[in-house]
Amino acid sequence: MDVHALGSPDGLRLEILDYGATVHRLLVPTSAGPRNVVLGHASVAEYAASTAYFGATVGRYANRIADGRFTLDDTDYTLQRNENGNTLHGGPDGFDSRVWTVTSRSETALTMTLQSPDGDQGFPGALEATVTYTVSGDEVRIDLDARTDRPTVVSLTNHSYFNLGGEGSGSVDDHLLQVHADHYTPTNQALIPTGELAPVQGTPLDFRQPARIGDRVRSDHPQLRSARGIDHNFAVGGSGLRDIARVRAAGLRLDVASDAPGVQVYTGNFLDGTVAGTSGSLYRQGDGLALEPQAFPDSPNQPSFGSVTLRPEENYLRTIVWRLGRD
Repeated sequence: MDVHALGSPDGLRLEILDYGATVHRLLVPTSAGPRNVVLGHASVAEYAASTAYFGATVGRYANRIADGRFTLDDTDYTLQRNENGNTLHGGPDGFDSRVWTVTSRSETALTMTLQSPDGDQGFPGALEATVTYTVSGDEVRIDLDARTDRPTVVSLTNHSYFNLGGEGSGSVDDHLLQVHADHYTPTNQALIPTGELAPVQGTPLDFRQPARIGDRVRSDHPQLRSARGIDHNFAVGGSGLRDIARVRAAGLRLDVASDAPGVQVYTGNFLDGTVAGTSGSLYRQGDGLALEPQAFPDSPNQPSFGSVTLRPEENYLRTIVWRLGRD
C-alpha cells in the first residue's frame, strides 16, 4: 500500500494511505524536530483489523443511523449494522476499509476517488466520492465531494485523532479545547440523538471558552456516563467555511474550520490499551481527540436536523481545514 507524502521536509508534512484515504501521520515542525500529532497504526493490516477509524475518510454516512434504517422518497431502506443494532460510519464495510484510487498528485496536493455501487451497505444509488488533501504553509485542507445517480443520503468526514503532545505521548487531558457551539444533540444510551437541541450552558459540554478536557470528561453527568466520556455532536453557529474549534497543548495550537453544520467531539473513550500505534506504544482511553465536522448524526431519521439527501442533479461538497502552529 502506497504512502503519499505532501508538504515540505522542514514544514508541515502529511502522509496519506490509499487504504481508507487515511491520514497516517501529520508532522508539525517544532524546536525539537518534527512531531507527529495524529494517532494511527503501524501497518495496513492493523488498519484493516481496527475499529477505531484512525485518520480515515468515513462514509457513506458518518456517525450513527438508528436501527440501520431510514426512509427516503417513501421508500424504506435497511442498512448493514455494525454497532449495537445501529449503522456506524457507513456500516461494517464503509469507505474507511476501501482502497481509494489516486487520480492526481503533486508535491502539495493529492486527489483520490472511490466508486460505491448502488446498494452498497444498503444505501441507494451509485455514488462517486472524491477527497482532495492540500498542504499549504501551516494549513491542511480536505475537500470532500460526491455525486450520485439516484437519491441517497450522504455525510462524509475525516476521522483523525489528534494529540498535540505527540502520538504515543499519553492522554489529552491537559489539552485546552474550545468549540464554537451554543447547543449540542443529547443522545440515548445507544448514543443516538434524541432529537433535542440542548444548550451547552450549565453542562460539562460547554466549551465556548477554552476548558481542560480532563476536567470535563470526569464530570458526573448522565450524557458523559453513557458515552464513557465525550462522544457528542455540537451544533456549530454560523454557516459557510468558518472556525469551529481550537485546541491548545504542548506548545502547539490547532484551529479547525469547516462548512459543516456540526462537529462530533470524541475523546477516544473506547481505546483500551490493546491497540498499538505508529510508534509502537499502546493507546489507552483518552489518548486522542477526534474533531469530526459533519451533518448531525441520524439526520435521515430526524427531519428537524436538516436534509442530508443528495440527488443526481446535485453535488455534495464538504470542506475541512486544519491550521497548525506554535502557541
